[in-house]
Amino acid sequence: MKIDLHGHHAVVCGSSQGIGAGIATELARAGAKVTVVARNESRLKELLEELHGDHHEMIVADFTNTVDVVDLVKYIQSKTPDILVNNTGGPAPGPITEARVSDFEKALNMHLLTSHQLVQACLPGMKQAEYGRIINVISTSVKIPINGLGVSNTTRHAMAGWSKTLSNELAPFGITVNNILPGFIQTDRLSSLIEKLAQDNKVPHDDMSDQMRATVPAGRFGRPEEIGYLAAFLCSGFGAYINGVSVPVDGGKTGTI
Repeated sequence: MKIDLHGHHAVVCGSSQGIGAGIATELARAGAKVTVVARNESRLKELLEELHGDHHEMIVADFTNTVDVVDLVKYIQSKTPDILVNNTGGPAPGPITEARVSDFEKALNMHLLTSHQLVQACLPGMKQAEYGRIINVISTSVKIPINGLGVSNTTRHAMAGWSKTLSNELAPFGITVNNILPGFIQTDRLSSLIEKLAQDNKVPHDDMSDQMRATVPAGRFGRPEEIGYLAAFLCSGFGAYINGVSVPVDGGKTGTI
């Protein structure tokens, strides 16, 4: 089985590093044209040089900036990509009882509302092509809420409900909508989380890292490209009958069936 995405155009959000970069890399490796989107212009330029082929593009956008979101919507409307990967860094950690209304508003704007605008921009082209792949990178917290991530848990659940509803409405047009739920993946965000937990618990960073790794049945943290492998499969013809699901990529850590 060889995944071939030649002739397809993917827009991958949050792709300057980590999981987003891993997904962009694997989609490009499979032959798709990829437009990488993130705030960090220098890192996007580096990623473009690393991707397979010279036909890829980049868009510098900060999803907290309304103008940037509008410009990205216009780009999508003009280019009609048939693959959209919604991927945005998670909200700051903290107990939900201490969260402000503005924390929820900011998170929902960046994740749910921006994703919705991008999907709406993609739909005319996807429907005309009778093909479309929408992938939302969210969190295993949609299966089991994660302690200390109150705003994130709430936002991720909103994304999951929105995504499932979309999948039902869009399936007749040959468009699938699925969620990827990363577990502990080796990224800067995971390193920051480990550092915060280490400080809160007054233990060395390496000890906290070992404690977290020990909770994963696979005995290790995942790699960004392992998220990319699933994304490429879901975007291919092999994934055409997989729709409306949330798939953990977590080494078996999530304690649900």
